[in-house]
Amino acid sequence: MPQFSYKARKRSGELVEGVLEVPDRSAALSQIQRSGLFPISVQDVKAGAVTTGKSSGKGLNLMSLLPPTLQAQMQKKRKPKLQELATFTTQLANLLNSGMPLTVALNSMTHLETKGIPAEVSRELKQEVTEGRALSDAMLRQPHIFTDLYINMVRAGETSGSLVPVLRRMATHFQQFADVQAKFKSAMIYPFMVICVGILLVTFFMTVMMPKFIEIFNGFNIPLPLPTLFLIGVSKMFTTYWWLLGMTVVALVILFKRFQSSAAGGRKIDEWRMKAPIFGNVVKINLFGQFARTLGTLLQNGVPVLTALKITEQVMSNIHIKEAISKTREAVTDGKTLAQPLAQSKLFPQLMVDLVRIGEETGDVPGSLNNLADTYEGELQIALRVMSDLIGPVLIMVMAVIVGFLLLSIFLPLFRLISSIH
Repeated sequence: MPQFSYKARKRSGELVEGVLEVPDRSAALSQIQRSGLFPISVQDVKAGAVTTGKSSGKGLNLMSLLPPTLQAQMQKKRKPKLQELATFTTQLANLLNSGMPLTVALNSMTHLETKGIPAEVSRELKQEVTEGRALSDAMLRQPHIFTDLYINMVRAGETSGSLVPVLRRMATHFQQFADVQAKFKSAMIYPFMVICVGILLVTFFMTVMMPKFIEIFNGFNIPLPLPTLFLIGVSKMFTTYWWLLGMTVVALVILFKRFQSSAAGGRKIDEWRMKAPIFGNVVKINLFGQFARTLGTLLQNGVPVLTALKITEQVMSNIHIKEAISKTREAVTDGKTLAQPLAQSKLFPQLMVDLVRIGEETGDVPGSLNNLADTYEGELQIALRVMSDLIGPVLIMVMAVIVGFLLLSIFLPLFRLISSIH
């Protein structure tokens, strides 16, 4: 039976090492946890493979070839993904829930592998907390890792004495958003692949096949139809003026980026995203779900409503939603309820306004918002499936029209050539 050496910590924070004879790594992890220990690493004695609860990749990690200090600097410059934040938060919550003091838990975090968040972050947090600062204040010094949402929720957990439940809810929050992002990306893979294949096929035809057909047509003195002349002109652009096409594409991308970064351009693009056929419905559902989930989670964890609205405004990516939240915050400051300015914005759906109003009447606005978020996440899955089902046939039809035009442009002169021979 395989042997696994392990390192784990007791509830007091004391490091424990040992060897287990179990069938596999999962069994070793389960046995360590049943013993009341928190596993740090488990190593197959024979294979020498180390794990922290997940299998390690076999490919070469180019980052590992760099010096450790440079690795940390490069990781610090990249904001962690939602999935990485969820993993980090879950690990910290588990350590604290096991009874570890905060400083001991943060010290253990330096030994746990969290992709996207270097161990140096946990080390600096531990140092700050050891010197007497609150965890939320220590996180303020790591703005590249911890957002205002994260810090305010941690502060609310510290104030209420419920840091572990807050961390668990926050991990769930990040995991839910990560799942939504993953579903959206998954729905876009098929259309993206169809578009890429179509572009490659057309480019290959124009640069390789079409010049050969042009040589054939030039060998016969027959008048060429308009579609063929158009195709020949496009082919010459591809083969002769490819550099001009490249410069045009680059110029268009630069112009679009500048337009998008401008205030008026950003507003127009955000408006288009919400009104676009098929895609716009997905965008709106995602935005409303993100608003409800973020605000509901903040309020549920004791963050004051004005602070929660401010943080939610920062989280949202759509300028129109941002402005509506800003006006809502101003109205709440003046003493109005939350539902009133949401209704006046004419941007949020009536369902959201009604449920928020009911939540205010029953004293459970966070519950209403979280129910809304669950509803929108379910609708988002359906909308993504509908979008994917619609985009596929549309792209196939477009590709069929393009291929049909190419074939027509080639066969028309061939038919004329055959008829002239007869």
